[in-house]
Amino acid sequence: MTRQHWLARIGALLLALQLLRTTTLTIADSLDRPDTASAYTSPQADSAIGVDAIARAPEPALTLAEVYEPGIDLNAYLVSEKFDGVRAYWDGRRLITRGGLVINAPPWFTEDLPTHPLDGELWMGRGTFARVSGTVRRHQPDPEAWHQVRYVLFDLPGSDAPFAQRAEALEELVAASTNPRLKLAQQSQVADPAALQERLERVVAKGGEGLMLHHRDAIYRPGRSDRLLKLKPYFEGEATVLEHLPGEGKYAGMLGSMLVEEPDGTRFRLGTGFTDAERAAPPPIGSEVSFKYHGRTKNGLPRFASFLRVADDL
Repeated sequence: MTRQHWLARIGALLLALQLLRTTTLTIADSLDRPDTASAYTSPQADSAIGVDAIARAPEPALTLAEVYEPGIDLNAYLVSEKFDGVRAYWDGRRLITRGGLVINAPPWFTEDLPTHPLDGELWMGRGTFARVSGTVRRHQPDPEAWHQVRYVLFDLPGSDAPFAQRAEALEELVAASTNPRLKLAQQSQVADPAALQERLERVVAKGGEGLMLHHRDAIYRPGRSDRLLKLKPYFEGEATVLEHLPGEGKYAGMLGSMLVEEPDGTRFRLGTGFTDAERAAPPPIGSEVSFKYHGRTKNGLPRFASFLRVADDL
């Protein structure tokens, strides 16, 4: 082959590489633009589960729980299991997550739902948060996955009645419904702190997340309220991933731990709670993660911190 032919082939190759680089930068730029990013909840999480473009609505005005502290009058509260699913608000015609994501559920899933608001949890069973989160994020619903989802109801946002009466109304609504996917969060009373702890241990032993305590006389109001309490066997926090630290031994070539930072600036290493798959493809730097811990040290660091999941903005 002549020198001219070699030069021509090299020139063509350089041109192809330049075109490839330009295309890649264009795609990256489009993903960074606000008008593109707004169609997604979390680019990293969405790409991981194959989410199509999804719609947003105003965030519903939901009652949010405070953390349970001993010393309250338990006779004033009704107790139910805390379901580890996706909070879902029914506005009378569509399901919306706490963060304002419009859920594209199959039409048959919402059959026979009332025209008034409902508050509940989309749930696939204990220990299935990642699966249900991925299911509700999809623009094109997966019928097979949705057949495993239940809408567990625990409140009536549109009612001015106290919670005890709202709970009774919900029980009647579910009993009269022909929708088999509609379930009720069973409410009951506990006699004392020992009975509450015993119930918590039973739920956790079966793979549950914890308990919810709802004051009998509470009126539904948006925002955090000490009349709705959550009780878990551990505390939860959120932090930003700052750095991936390499593993050793059996984790050589994988994630060993992450340097993370809490909103108040507290930094610490998070090194337990990861599956092998998560160590091979860890949460990206800059992402928000949830972790559990058991109190704080005298220096304010989370004690026995363990990774739970990438923080979900649903």
